[in-house]
Amino acid sequence: MSAAGKRKAGPQRKLLRIDGEAVPVTLKLNPRARRLIVKVHPSTGEVTVVAPSRRSLAHAMEFARKESDWIARRLAHVPEPVPLGLGRRILYRGEEHVIRYGDESRKPVWIEREDDERIIRVTGRSEHAARRVLDFLKREARKVLNMRALYYSDALGVKPRRITLRDTATRWGSCSSCRSLSFSWRLILAPPFVLDYVVAHEVAHLREMNHGPRFWRLVGELVGNVEKPQAWLSEHGVMLHRYAPKVGTEP
Repeated sequence: MSAAGKRKAGPQRKLLRIDGEAVPVTLKLNPRARRLIVKVHPSTGEVTVVAPSRRSLAHAMEFARKESDWIARRLAHVPEPVPLGLGRRILYRGEEHVIRYGDESRKPVWIEREDDERIIRVTGRSEHAARRVLDFLKREARKVLNMRALYYSDALGVKPRRITLRDTATRWGSCSSCRSLSFSWRLILAPPFVLDYVVAHEVAHLREMNHGPRFWRLVGELVGNVEKPQAWLSEHGVMLHRYAPKVGTEP
C-alpha cells in the first residue's frame, strides 16, 4: 500500500435532513472504534458519526439517518448561543452581568455596579465589543486560575510544571503525567467555589494521579465540600458553553 493509501482519511462533511432542516454531519474514521457511533456535542450541537473502517464509513450517513430521531432529541437540548455583544447578559463569576458601552476615558473593559445591576463596560466600536469582552474574560481567567492553582499547590507542597488555558469541549481541567495543568477559561463564568473545586481537583493529581480515597481526601482538605460544585457543574456546566460559542469541537 502506498503512503497515501496508509494515511488516515480526513473528516467528511455532509448534510442530513431532520424535520425539514439541513443538519451538518461530520464523518470521521477512527480504527479504535468498535462500531459506528453517532455523537451530538451537548454544547455546540455538532453531529459526528465515527466509523471504525473505510468500509463502514461508506454506510455512516445511512446510520445517521436511522438515528435521526435520537439526533433531533439531543439537538433540542443544545443551549441557545449567546454572543458577547452590547446589551447581552452573560455570567461572570457566577453572577449575571449585562454588557454595556463605557466611557472612552476608561480602560477597554471593566466591571462596575449600578443600583442592583452588575455591568461589564466596554469601550470602542460596537463591532469590536465581543472580541474585547472575550479577551477580558480570558485575561481574568488566566489571572484567577494561576493564582488559585499556585495557592493550592503551595498548600500541598507541590509545583506544576506549567499552567495553560484552553477552550475544551468536555473537560474543565486536566493534569498531565508531566505535571502540566490545563483549565477551561470558561470557569471564570462559574461561581468561585466551582472554579476552586476544579483547580483543587487537578492540583491534587500532582500528588495522586488517580481517583482513589487518598486523592479525594486531598481535594476535601483543600475545598471542603466537593458535592456542591460537582452538582453545580452537572446541572449548569453545559450552559457555560452558550457564551462566546466555539466554532467546531476539539479534535
